[in-house]
Amino acid sequence: MEAQHLFLRGSFRGCNSSIQCRKTLFAPISLPFSSRRASRKWIYTRSSQHRGSVKKDEYEEEVLDAEKDKAKKKAQIARKNLAVFVSGGGSNFRSIYEATQDGTVHGDVKVLVTNKLDCGGAEFARSEHIPVIIFPGKSDPNEAYRIDDLIVSLRSYEVDFILLAGYLKLIPNELIKTYPKSIFNIHPSLLPAFGGKGFYGMKVHRAVIASGARYSGATVHCVDEEYDRGRIVAQRVVPVLATDTAEELAGRVLQEVSLVVYYGSK
Repeated sequence: MEAQHLFLRGSFRGCNSSIQCRKTLFAPISLPFSSRRASRKWIYTRSSQHRGSVKKDEYEEEVLDAEKDKAKKKAQIARKNLAVFVSGGGSNFRSIYEATQDGTVHGDVKVLVTNKLDCGGAEFARSEHIPVIIFPGKSDPNEAYRIDDLIVSLRSYEVDFILLAGYLKLIPNELIKTYPKSIFNIHPSLLPAFGGKGFYGMKVHRAVIASGARYSGATVHCVDEEYDRGRIVAQRVVPVLATDTAEELAGRVLQEVSLVVYYGSK
C-alpha cells in the first residue's frame, strides 16, 4: 500500500507521469522474491530514499534562495562608518580593514585613533590613506586631541561604531555616553577569563598557556566604564595545543578576529 500511495501522489522531478517515475526508480533493479512482505518492505525503503533525496534538493534550493535574499537585503543596508582605536602593531586593525575590503564586515574604516604616533597601526593606516588622530598623547601635546575635540572629529567622520583593536587606554565616560552601545572591544581571549586591567597582547596568550587551558579565542564585547566587563556580543573558539608558544596561539586567535567582528555586527 505504501508504494502504491507513493505512485499515486504524482510525478517526481524530471518525470512526466507516475508510471515513468516508477520505471525510472525500479526498472534497473530486480525485486527480491523471498516473500511478498519483504518485497513491499524493500519497495517502501527505496521509495522513502527517493522522497528524501527530493526533499534534500528542495531544502538546498530554499537555503540558496534564503542566502540570495539575505545578500540582497545586506546590499540595501547602508555600510557603517567605523573608527578603530589601536595602541600597537595593529594586527587586529589590519584584519578588520581587510574584512571591510572583502565584504566580510559591512562597513568602512573612516579614521584611526591611537595614543602612539608611530605605532605599527598608525603607519598602516597612513599607507592606506586613512586619517590618524592622536588621543591621548603625552609626547606632543600640541598634536594630541582632548576628549571634546575627539568627539567633534568622530562626528565629522559620521562614525557609527567604534572598534577597540588593542587600544590600551581606558575609554573616557564622555565618549561612552556619546556612543552608547556603539563601542566594541576585541579581546584576545574567551572573556571573562584572562580579562581586565593588565591583560593585553602577548600577556594574555602567555597566561592562557601557563594556566593549562585547552581552549582560547577572541571576544567582542560592549565597552563600559570597566576593563573587559561589558556585555559579550560574540566569541570564536580556538584550541590551545600542547606545543603552542604565545606567538603561535596569538596567530591562531588572530585568524578569528574578522569572523568574530562579523558575527558581532550581525
